Amino acid sequence: MNKPTDLAPLERVIADLAGIEMSTDAALLDVKSKDYHWYSPILQQQLKDCRGELIVRPVSEDEVIRVAASCTRHRVKLVVRGGGTGNYGQCVPLEGGVILDITGLNRVLHIAEGSVRVQAGCFIMELERAVRASPVVPGGQELLMYPSTRDTATIGGFIGGGYGGAGSVRNGILKDPGNVTRVRIVTMEETPRVIELDDADIQKVHHAFGTNGVMTELTLALKPAVDWVHHIALFPSYRKALEFGVAATQACARANPIRGSDAPPVPPGPAIDSFEITAVDQRFAPFYADAFGERFPPDRDAVFAMVHPRDLDAWRALVREHGGTETMAMNEDELTRHGLVPAFECAWNHTTLMALRQDKSWTNLQTVYSWPLDLDLVERQMQRYGDEVLMHHEFGRDSHGFVVFALPLVAYFDKERIYEIIREHEAEGCLVFDNHVVTIEGGGMKSIDTAQIDFKKLADPHGLMNPGKAEGWLPEYARP
Repeated sequence: MNKPTDLAPLERVIADLAGIEMSTDAALLDVKSKDYHWYSPILQQQLKDCRGELIVRPVSEDEVIRVAASCTRHRVKLVVRGGGTGNYGQCVPLEGGVILDITGLNRVLHIAEGSVRVQAGCFIMELERAVRASPVVPGGQELLMYPSTRDTATIGGFIGGGYGGAGSVRNGILKDPGNVTRVRIVTMEETPRVIELDDADIQKVHHAFGTNGVMTELTLALKPAVDWVHHIALFPSYRKALEFGVAATQACARANPIRGSDAPPVPPGPAIDSFEITAVDQRFAPFYADAFGERFPPDRDAVFAMVHPRDLDAWRALVREHGGTETMAMNEDELTRHGLVPAFECAWNHTTLMALRQDKSWTNLQTVYSWPLDLDLVERQMQRYGDEVLMHHEFGRDSHGFVVFALPLVAYFDKERIYEIIREHEAEGCLVFDNHVVTIEGGGMKSIDTAQIDFKKLADPHGLMNPGKAEGWLPEYARP
């Protein structure tokens, strides 16, 4: 429930920010106070009455500094919002106050060979278009990874609340060294400072839900652009689909070796470059029917992938070797002409979105399986839960080796049953990123990140940013 900010301080903020785009329109506040937390019936109930009181949309870092200074001076709470595609309630204002809409800071500032500097409010789709079109590298460049919400998410929101996504099977996760190389932060102080964090120090703000400074610019690594082939392969069982996913992930590692000293050995075989590998069981097919029809029928399990066109013949041979059949192979332009969706929108949290568009009784879990993937464990889980849980696995890597994420659909009965399923997964060795809570630690970290809390003491000393989202921040830390 909101704790409304006293009107006098809010009115003073409004006066301070004259000339900056802002609104108190109730309908707009309703929209801008929500994100995709409605994936969780638990969060939907918990956050239904939470709403900001003022939306401010700065268009420059100087305007961000004015907002930060005014909110700090008058002790008004502030939540930063990008595209609003997160599903932990990251940008839902738990205690009212100002919503800082960062989408006005949307410029691509500099493209170089292997890197791009960009403002935090730039939509990822626009950034991807810009680096692909830039003549700096012949043929253009591309981002190393992006969420399934590429077309509607901002790059700052992805860094502030994301973990990995399409591209993680090839390039790792966001926190891996070299993927994000610099972040520029405006502090929440009466005289705000601008702090630049490089390399490992970026972890002080990465996946911190916007609790410790306003992110205004980022520098990201790039690679030469590839016109990826979006591919569907069907298999006679989910086990066969997962076996293929394992083999394809190892083939991708042969094309893009993992550099860490503790990287696992990769058995010999073909080197096949890919950007996305996701397995979904055949019970997802009805949710995909409008998008793909017979390309994904309800009696076959599917692997959606993005494959380097150079390696397509080798990929097809690997599909056949594992008993699969191809039903789609098109680049993104061809998909658009045929009215089909890209493979990355058949993966990650978009699988849940596609289900919820047709049946809002579903929710999901976010889990991680260790490598090598225990196929017997997955089969036991499928037998135990039956139609209560529909399986979906994402193949990826980090700087230490391979990792398999899972975002299964769960038929929602009540909170008690969700947490019973979570405990069963944890008892079987699966890590669960709980997407039914609003806090950083409760969702993914599982422990308090003291480096992030120490940086919050520096960058948000009064505890005004996104209050209620960090369990590690205690009231006694706040300066008067």
